Amino acid sequence: MRLCSIASGSSGNCIYVGSDHTHLLVDTGISKKRIEEGLTALDMKGEELDGILITHEHSDHIQGLGVFSRKYQIPIYATKGTLLGILSSTSLGRIPEGLFREIRTDVPFTIGDFNINAFDISHDANEPCGYRMESGNKAVAVATDMGIYNEYTIEHLKGLDAILLEANHDIHMLEVGSYPYQLKKRVAGSLGHLSNEASGRLLCDILNDHMKGIVLGHLSKENNYEQLAYETVKLEVTLGDNPYQGGELPISVAKRDCISDAVLI
Repeated sequence: MRLCSIASGSSGNCIYVGSDHTHLLVDTGISKKRIEEGLTALDMKGEELDGILITHEHSDHIQGLGVFSRKYQIPIYATKGTLLGILSSTSLGRIPEGLFREIRTDVPFTIGDFNINAFDISHDANEPCGYRMESGNKAVAVATDMGIYNEYTIEHLKGLDAILLEANHDIHMLEVGSYPYQLKKRVAGSLGHLSNEASGRLLCDILNDHMKGIVLGHLSKENNYEQLAYETVKLEVTLGDNPYQGGELPISVAKRDCISDAVLI
């Protein structure tokens, strides 16, 4: 199994998850050209994809969906609320409705040899979700755009082999930065995004001995940077109530504008 960020950040998100037999994208928030370039780097083609999983309808997660889905006719999986958000978007053009597959959170579904479970997340969108994807005895998850997390979130992220986890902003950078007050309040609020510190605390609750990759993603361009996210999350793990040391974990940070190294499981 492979987990690879083609792009991850506040300006656009697209994640590849695949096995030998099944190939998926989580979100298409970048241009068709950039998605194709990422797939090429993975020795993949668009027509080989078996499905596109959409977390929610914000533009940094669906920007390329219209053009890409029209070209390759890939089934699109999303909750009812997210599908309504996609259909109401004026920037995507017409997407053939025959491509849409409505899913429900906590009702598992299958694509190829993947068993997938969507789980609720706390974000200011219609019906947003994260995804846990299992193939054989391996499990990975994509969990971003979460203002807060709770025991429900933790339960869905236990026992993973790899995760792409949000580390959106540094709290101090957000506080003193140039964002208007209402936007700062939104980002830091319960329907916004996880800070580096919160990401580290969540990670403490889901770590296990067989984790092969922890990819920090969805970093804010204005209120975070790679080294800060990495060091903060690492420190939270080291200081947290768990048996792990942050520096010993396979933590990396997803690139904003280009493909990142794949996690092989």
